[in-house]
Amino acid sequence: MYESYYGLSAKPFQLRPDPHFFFGSKGHKRAMAYLEYGLSQGEGFIVITGEVGAGKTTLVRNLFNKLPSDQIAAAHIVNTHLDPDDTLRMVVSGFGLPYEGASKTDLLTRLEQFLRAVDRQGKRALLVIDEAQNLKPQTVEELRMLSNFQTDDKSLLQTFLLGQPEFRATLHSPTMQQLRQRVIASYHLGPMDAQESAAYIEHRLHTVGWNGDPAFDESAHAAIFGYTGGIPRKTNTLLDRVLLMGYLEELHAFNEEHIKTVIGDIAEEFQLPTAVNTPQAPGAQAGGIDGASYLSDDPLGHLPERRASAEVLDERMMRLEKSIVSVLSILKKIVATPQNGVQANQHVDTPE
Repeated sequence: MYESYYGLSAKPFQLRPDPHFFFGSKGHKRAMAYLEYGLSQGEGFIVITGEVGAGKTTLVRNLFNKLPSDQIAAAHIVNTHLDPDDTLRMVVSGFGLPYEGASKTDLLTRLEQFLRAVDRQGKRALLVIDEAQNLKPQTVEELRMLSNFQTDDKSLLQTFLLGQPEFRATLHSPTMQQLRQRVIASYHLGPMDAQESAAYIEHRLHTVGWNGDPAFDESAHAAIFGYTGGIPRKTNTLLDRVLLMGYLEELHAFNEEHIKTVIGDIAEEFQLPTAVNTPQAPGAQAGGIDGASYLSDDPLGHLPERRASAEVLDERMMRLEKSIVSVLSILKKIVATPQNGVQANQHVDTPE
């Protein structure tokens, strides 16, 4: 919507992980170096952890983008709320093998035959498990057992485990000793610093053809970093809303106040309404509220609570009206903007 207004070829702050937008902060470069090192070893487990939205999946997609398809057979598993048997089915399916109706023995046999065929072709098999913090200890053990597929001189399967920080607690539990012995590299991906956050924003804008419009001053970048803490996903969410506001308000330069306005809007949207339970007062009508009798009769001393409830309702109505105004503004701009060859002055019938 705002892309054409700012002359951009696409949305720069989409939430979907896209390797074309990969930004090499210090942390991301180090994490990528660990992944590439592990890949060069061709065996064992590589563990990458990071906070929610830190960019772990984008990191993997960027790695996949670099992998030569004629040398690597890769499978990427993202649904990890599974028991060990279902996880095995996901691994088999991830490599493109049939899995429906097969027993565990059949699945293991098919997987081993596939891995040996890949090895005979001079290729390597790579398994990437995302959201590893959701794995049950029994499932992690099942994955470890898969690393036992070997030839006389090398392993047939290498595994990358990507997860949130709590996965480290699983990894260091007493039952995970055998897995820890097979981890050849481990890295925790932290947030970007303030300077990297600003560079990250400009990098994503440049990727879609940014020419300086819109502009962000230092105070805007400081406010952005203060809210996001250098987490890429939070930055994307905030900046997408900032550009939408800029489009609606016809802004081409943003400062601290603009950013704080959007942050306030986001906070309001996620704020739970205050529930005030008040007994029905004498004179109040069943199924509705008779305003005069409701507020004048207060034998139990509940008037302050009722006023608070009324204020909550007023606040919710104001938010609703604000949302309606925003939607109407968006609709007006859509109608006024020629799209797909339709002229802006074309008559649009509306129901009466």
